[in-house]
Amino acid sequence: MPSIKSLERLQKLHILIQQECTGSPCELAERMYISTRLVHLLIEQLKDFNANIEYDRSRKTYVYRNSFDLNINISISITNDETTTEIIKANCSNQKSKIKRIENNLRSA
Repeated sequence: MPSIKSLERLQKLHILIQQECTGSPCELAERMYISTRLVHLLIEQLKDFNANIEYDRSRKTYVYRNSFDLNINISISITNDETTTEIIKANCSNQKSKIKRIENNLRSA
């Protein structure tokens, strides 16, 4: 199971590929503060999800050759007899995760 950090990296890579502004693999690694090897592993993960990714040498960027989108949503909640407390709700579709704390009273449901 991937960690939240690796999911955030995957989402950031996806956004850069969508915008067609990744740069070379080395530049991309520097931009994301990861190794070049990890860049290639993340690209392979996206390809495992049926993303058709190629490196365009003339434009010096990775590009999608098919219609592909990636949405990552993470949620952790605790439920007892009377309430549900959502501790973490993260949407990684923005470059920074949004984390909220929400409480719902089950009696009113």
